[in-house]
Parts: sequence; C-alpha cells; structure tokens
Amino acid sequence: MLKQGDRIPDVTVRRMTADGPTEVPMKDYCAGRKVVVFALPGAFTPTCSEQHLPGYVQQGDAIRAKGIEAIACLSTADFFVMDAWGKSLDVGDKVDMLSDGNHEFTRAAGMTLDLSSRGLGERSLRYAMLVDDGVIRHIAIDDNPGEAVASGADAMLEAL
Repeated sequence: MLKQGDRIPDVTVRRMTADGPTEVPMKDYCAGRKVVVFALPGAFTPTCSEQHLPGYVQQGDAIRAKGIEAIACLSTADFFVMDAWGKSLDVGDKVDMLSDGNHEFTRAAGMTLDLSSRGLGERSLRYAMLVDDGVIRHIAIDDNPGEAVASGADAMLEAL
C-alpha cells in the first residue's frame, strides 16, 4: 500500500480527450509539479457523485491557490464512463478524469477494494494524495468506502 515518501507507481492510465482516448503515464503526469490525485470506488455512485468529486470541483480554485498545478480523479471505471461522468457533473477542466480501467495503477498502489460480495467486483479504495514531483508527500485513506472524509477536498485543503 502506498505511503508517504513513496514514488508514484510508473503505470499508464487513460483519459478521454477531443482526439479520443489518450494514454497518461502517471510518472510523467506528476513529474516536475505538485498534483493532487484522489481515487474513488466508482463513477456515478452516490458518495462519489454527491460528495467526493463535487468537493474537488468546488474547492479546485482554493486547492490551486496552495500551489497545486493539477487535480486528478482516478477510478477503475473505463475512460468512456469517466468522460461521461465528468460531463454529467460539469467538471470541465477543473479536475482531470483519469481511468484505471485495467486496475493496473490501483493494484500497483496496493489500493484494491473487493466489493464482489455486493456485486460490484474489484474497485479502488477511497483515498487522496499530494504528489510533489512524483513523490507522495501526503496520503489519506478513508476507512469506510461510503464516506469521503479523510480523502475529501476539505481535508486535502487542511493538509496543504
């Protein structure tokens, strides 16, 4: 499991662009800048859609004012779903919607959550991290995947 001081896993995720799906190597995404990456169990799910992602959209300017150059939402949903979800919540360019559809980043990070007993399969834990030039400077993981407290935008603002 990722912890403070670790380097971001060198895994490629994807995002939808005007030109179609594009590869996003996380090592490159985080290189030479401070970014906030928050991960969640699923797009269009209640806590994720009502609290977690909207919190980062609403607090995006305040987070950027603390020296953060990018905010990314990472989910194991595919890039089509992440794009549609971002559009449905009017995310615009406030948050980069990153897809870990093959769960490669989530597994490399040690952040898998097995919700098979609920018919939801393998997902990501709910967490947020501050990454400075590829090194994790702060990480917070929610104990309950149904709550976005430790990993929420307000908690990240306090940590910054």
